[in-house]
Amino acid sequence: LPAEPRLQLGPGDDAALIDWSASQSCLMAVDTMVEGLDFTHETATLEAIGYKALAINLSDLAAMGSLPVAATVSLVLPSHDSLPTCQRLFEGMLPLAQHHQVALAGGDISIWEGPLVITVNVVGEPGPNGIWARQGAQPGDVILVTGDLGGSLLGSHLDFSPRVSEALVLNQSYQIKAAMDISDGLAVDLSTLARENQVKAVLQPAQIPISAAAYQSSSENPAGLTPLDHALQDGEDFELLLVTTAQERDRLLRDQPLSCGITCIGQFAVGEGLWAETPQGDQERVPAIGYEHGATR
Repeated sequence: LPAEPRLQLGPGDDAALIDWSASQSCLMAVDTMVEGLDFTHETATLEAIGYKALAINLSDLAAMGSLPVAATVSLVLPSHDSLPTCQRLFEGMLPLAQHHQVALAGGDISIWEGPLVITVNVVGEPGPNGIWARQGAQPGDVILVTGDLGGSLLGSHLDFSPRVSEALVLNQSYQIKAAMDISDGLAVDLSTLARENQVKAVLQPAQIPISAAAYQSSSENPAGLTPLDHALQDGEDFELLLVTTAQERDRLLRDQPLSCGITCIGQFAVGEGLWAETPQGDQERVPAIGYEHGATR
């Protein structure tokens, strides 16, 4: 594994030693991916699986407006081809780790007769103006998203770019009151954000940035979901869901500081739940449909 300046003692000892003099605070996030539940070898290469295992954790730190520093990787490897499996997983992770200067500080390996299991733990430090949390939204605040939404099952869920750099740009120069990443779907995640802040989220459906993949998914099954439905429900977009004031929204939309784009899609109001404004100016309830943990997708 390549050396990183802040990794003072890396793989080979019982623990890694990281230079933490730049900050007094440490953020931690962890995700586990299980073969047969989160991926199959028929639909993803080992390199893509390794990439995603690290990327989903970096997305969590991006949602906190923070800087990733290091990661540990624990693997439960099938006994057949365990060494090449391990190597290919790391070949997928390394370019992403190097791009964001994240030290792969070690981890653990077990070998068994069961499926492949990958657990990545990342540590980071607050961005230049502290961290973002999910709580902090108030009635009158507005809702923004980065990038485009929907259609992730056509492939973007395996090669998305975690919005680490974008989050740090926003943290440095703009006031973000609350944030999370979109992993389970816009409808589910925005409903969660509204519930945790005890407010109502009102979407402007025409403003939601819908990806080309969402349109493709819809056209391939005309009797199924609309492109908007895919943008609301598909999940694994790993874009940032952001809350700010109306005044800061105007500055952000004028500046457009991110190459991936940033769009205002609604606002919070007094009440509860997720709603959409109709062309006639009425509001209708939007079901919080998306990925449900523990359920068959």
